[in-house]
Parts: sequence; C-alpha cells; structure tokens
Amino acid sequence: MSGRIVPDVVVLDVGEVIIDETRVWTVWADLLGVSAGTLIAVLGAAVSQGGDHTDAFPHVAPNVDWTTLEAAHEDRYGGFRPDDVYGDVSGALGALRDAGLRVVLAGNQPARRTAQLIALELPVDDVVTSDELGVEKPDPAFFAAVLARVGVDDPARVLYVGDRVDNDVLPAKDAGLATCWLTRGPWGQLQELPEDVTPDLVLEGLGELPELLATWRAEAADDRTGGGDG
Repeated sequence: MSGRIVPDVVVLDVGEVIIDETRVWTVWADLLGVSAGTLIAVLGAAVSQGGDHTDAFPHVAPNVDWTTLEAAHEDRYGGFRPDDVYGDVSGALGALRDAGLRVVLAGNQPARRTAQLIALELPVDDVVTSDELGVEKPDPAFFAAVLARVGVDDPARVLYVGDRVDNDVLPAKDAGLATCWLTRGPWGQLQELPEDVTPDLVLEGLGELPELLATWRAEAADDRTGGGDG
C-alpha cells in the first residue's frame, strides 16, 4: 500500500456489505413456490455464468412472471431490519469514524431504503441510494454523483467497498476511486477478478478494514517522513 494516497472517505455498498440478503431470497423463493435452497443454488449458478436474479427466477419458476410479484415481495420483506445487518458492520464503521474517516453508505437501492438504513442507527455520516442520485451502478455517473455528494475532488481519496466485481470494483476503479472487494454473498463468493485488475484491498469481512486502513495510513506517513529501518 506504500506510495498510494490514503482515503479520507469510505463509501460502502449496501447489499451483502451492510445487509445480509438471505431474507430477500427466502421471500422470493416463497413467492415463486420453490425452496430457498433451490433458488439460492440456481442464483449461484447464474452468478457464476455472469448473470443475476433475472436469470435465476425464470429458470426456477418458468410459468411465473416474477415482475408482477415485486409489490408482494416488498410487502412481505418489509424493508431492512436490525437482524439483517451483518454482525461485523457496526464495530467496523464505528472504528473507521473513530479514526477520523467519513463513512457513507451508497448503493443500488430504491429511495425508500434510505429511511430504513437511517433507522438502523449505524455509525455513518451519510446515506444515499441510486434512486436519489438518479443513476445506478455500474454507470460511471453513479460514482461521479457519489464524489459530488461527499464533496471530494480527488477520487483517489475515496475508498469504495463492494461485493461485486462487475458493479463495484471495476467501475469504481475506472472512475479513479480506491477499491475494496468484500468477498461475501453470492457475487463476492463466485465472481472472479480479471487477471489485470487488483483492488486496493480484498476482505472476507468488514472487521479487517479499520486495521488495514490504519496500516495504509502508517505506511504513507513513513513515506512522507522517510521513516523505516536502514
């Protein structure tokens, strides 16, 4: 990490970074009339082949138009709940803020999720959804809008944390942001990085992030002062 600009702001995706989406898929399986295990297995196969839920749903329920069930899904799901939050989230975000970093949540979510995220009372400085920004990942305009939101001109001073290679790591890197790939959830477990792409950080859990950023900051300080052995 030596020689790289240390981020001042950490922006985190929501699904599978902050929120465990198991309940999302369980509710969908019930609506589609299949077991949760079946849906999750087929979703995994779709992800491995470069697809997502829009490919998995017709496969497990070919006679059901899943788009007509979105309102029913939202009604049963009921939005984010405290028990949907991954166990390592609050401590990690709190440690980041204690270290002087600004922490922002920004992902592909409908606008109604903003109030739900705020109600979780996580230690963050701001919450914004793609609906509010008017653009979704992986569009470069999403990351430009995030930079405008946090008021940072140099994208290298913003670290974007996401679980998806296609929606998070690659477009954030192309936009000049520092990148952190969190390898959990279907996409985090099954997607692969292109051989020529290396994120700034790769994590299995958010609990690692504060310590790694502290190390990054210490190395940058050594570079500025010429510290080190010898």
